[in-house]
Amino acid sequence: MDSQLEFQYLANTNRMAHAELIRLMEQYGDDVRKYAYAITKSREQAKDVAQEAFIKAYRGIESFRGHSSMKTWLFAITRNIAINEMKSSYIRRIVLFQRVKPPNAGQSAESAYFEDQSAREVRELMMGLPMKLREVLVLTLEHEMTMIEIANMLRVSEGTIKSRLHRARKAMDDKWREKER
Repeated sequence: MDSQLEFQYLANTNRMAHAELIRLMEQYGDDVRKYAYAITKSREQAKDVAQEAFIKAYRGIESFRGHSSMKTWLFAITRNIAINEMKSSYIRRIVLFQRVKPPNAGQSAESAYFEDQSAREVRELMMGLPMKLREVLVLTLEHEMTMIEIANMLRVSEGTIKSRLHRARKAMDDKWREKER
C-alpha cells in the first residue's frame, strides 16, 4: 500500500484496526527492529524498542498525517524511542548481529566462511561509528531510504544528511585502511 493510500485509509479512522497493525508489523517489523538495533547496538533492546514503536503507532495513528511514508513515520517513532532508551538506561556493548544468509549452492565452505567473516568485519566497523554517522549509513544502505526521506525523518536539512553520509563513508574507509595495516 503506498503512502497516499495508507493516509487516506487511516485518515478515516481515529483508531487503527488490529488487522492493520498486524499488516504493518509484517511489512515493516524487520526494518524497524534492524533500525532500532543500529541505534541501540543491542538485539534485546532493539526488540523492545520495535515493540514499543508499534504500540505507539497503534495508539497514536491519528498523528500520522501522510506527509511521509508509513515506513518513515514508523522509523521516526523508533528513533525517538531508541534515543530515549539510550538516555535512560545503561547500554552494554555487544557483538553485532549478522544477517542469516544461506551459502550459495556452489560455494565452498571456506569461501562462505571468508565472505561471512568479511561482512561481519564491515558491520563491526560500521557499528563503531558515532550514532549520527552510523544512522545515515544504515538508513541509506540497509533500508534504501533517500536523503530527502532521511532528512525529513531526522528533521535536519538534506545538506546535513549528505555531509553525514560523506563523513561516514570517509570514516569507514579510514577504519578499513587502518585495519588492513
